[in-house]
Amino acid sequence: PPRVPCPLQTFNTSNVTKLCPDAQCLFAFYGGETAYHKYLIVLQFFNVFMFFWLANFVIALGQVTLAGAFASYYWAFKKPDDMPAFPLFSAFGRALRYHTGSLAFGSLVLAIVQVIRVTLEYLDHRLKAAENKFAKFLLSCLKCCFWCLEKFIKFLNRNAYIMIAIYGTNFCTSARNAFFLLMRNIIRVAVLDKVTDFLFFLGKLLIVGSVG
Repeated sequence: PPRVPCPLQTFNTSNVTKLCPDAQCLFAFYGGETAYHKYLIVLQFFNVFMFFWLANFVIALGQVTLAGAFASYYWAFKKPDDMPAFPLFSAFGRALRYHTGSLAFGSLVLAIVQVIRVTLEYLDHRLKAAENKFAKFLLSCLKCCFWCLEKFIKFLNRNAYIMIAIYGTNFCTSARNAFFLLMRNIIRVAVLDKVTDFLFFLGKLLIVGSVG
């Protein structure tokens, strides 16, 4: 049969029912009712979580690669004879071959904290119009605590990755050793961290300026 316009409000009074008695005009739905639409929020949450996990994994891979390249130079007994021909590529290969699981686990821990922070930000956005002072205060405290926790985990992960690149131990052992090493040398760590951050900043300026 030919397709005709189907206005729901006037269908029963239109001429279509006389010409075709079996014709029906039914309202289906707005949006969607498939399994995909039902679990759309869950899939979006999974997408955000995987984005954080993969982004942190790439960052961790870069940190382990740099630490392995530096370690191959620092621990070389006779320079440059005991150094690999391509330290950066050698460190990258070792990281992918031996430490992928450790990097994935460390990235997973950080991704979980970041997803919780995003969830708290979403709840805070939804409660902006509310007048519940206690809920706003509680959310602010939780946001502050998880922000501090994320910064601490990032700092600990970076030092754990250095221990992984040097000794080849797993993530938990490396994180524990890095934590106690930091506690034994807390003053030196604070000074050295600022100095290395400044040197990396100069290196970034040099690279950007050269490319420009």
